Amino acid sequence: MSDTPIIETREGGIVRLHFNRPKVLNAINTVTAEALLAAARRLQADPDVRVVILSGEGRAFMAGGDIAQFRDDPASVPATLIEPLNAALAILTTLRAPVIASIQGPVAGAGMSMALACDLIIAADSTRFNFAYVNLGTCCDLGASWSLPRTVGLHKALEIALLSDPIDATEALRLGLVNRVVPADSLTEETDKLARRLAAGSPIAQGTLKQLMRRSFERDFAGQLDAERQGFATCAATDDFKEAVNAFLEKRPATYKGC
Repeated sequence: MSDTPIIETREGGIVRLHFNRPKVLNAINTVTAEALLAAARRLQADPDVRVVILSGEGRAFMAGGDIAQFRDDPASVPATLIEPLNAALAILTTLRAPVIASIQGPVAGAGMSMALACDLIIAADSTRFNFAYVNLGTCCDLGASWSLPRTVGLHKALEIALLSDPIDATEALRLGLVNRVVPADSLTEETDKLARRLAAGSPIAQGTLKQLMRRSFERDFAGQLDAERQGFATCAATDDFKEAVNAFLEKRPATYKGC
């Protein structure tokens, strides 16, 4: 494969960002972080993107940050590694398009944080999570302290973070860390199937739902009711809404144009 750190491919409205440093288990360095941010900005500017997939080449999705960079220039990490990654994830979490993490093998440190930031996670049965940060004498990054307690609850999150015991795919599914577990040899096929299903849906409805869910922790119940009312009004004013209603009454599949 190419030596570019992220390979970007597209099929219709489905964009795959494929981490491509398999010799180091896709450990993320500054070059990779900057490439991810550049890709995220392209996606943000493209209204035709329906689904985004994050995946990794080789036997791992991502085994955390690049330890060589930590050793050689630790002072540079916050500015040259964490900041562009934070900016990239801030974009991906606010995209209208759902973001799927398609993961396998070791998923540790920043790899686990990045996966948890995605909207959906499909995991090969070979997946092994490890929070890992404390093993390097540091706290977490990339939003893990936000997403992990919201996924598994505070006390379980603290256990996962402080002990950093490995978590296999079966346990990850039980805890809600992933949405689906599939055989490793069918991960790409099952991910693509899920992506195509999402891409066939209404992008406005999906994007509105995504943001309602993600921002629900910021509001009280009354505030969320109002946000849902506004979101429904936005969706109901679209051609996609009219198409969906007509398709339902006519007993046929709807075709969504995103307007």
